[in-house]
Amino acid sequence: MKNLTKILIGLIFLIIFTITSCEKDDLGIDVPKCIESKIKEIKKESVQNPPAQVWEWKVNGKTYYYITSGCCDQYNFLYDEKCNIVCAPDGGISGGGDGKCPESMKQANQILIWEDDRK
Repeated sequence: MKNLTKILIGLIFLIIFTITSCEKDDLGIDVPKCIESKIKEIKKESVQNPPAQVWEWKVNGKTYYYITSGCCDQYNFLYDEKCNIVCAPDGGISGGGDGKCPESMKQANQILIWEDDRK
């Protein structure tokens, strides 16, 4: 009976450990695997100030992902669904981006889908 109790307690701890150790970004929406990977990369780095964010932009029936960079003079890049850089809408030394964004991007519906909540 004691052995059975020990086994059951061990299984309970194993189940709890397994459940709590699985880290999954629950964004509430489906995003491409490459965007999930970029979020995981951000989480491996030091916390940015201001905190890193990922935004979903929808324009002309297409979906893009805008990811903020760390502080000061860095571009904030806009990616397509395959994680190809489309342009940098803002950031850089001037703060105005790289000047390569199509004019239609100004009309994008923008939704925050992830923000780094680490302190």
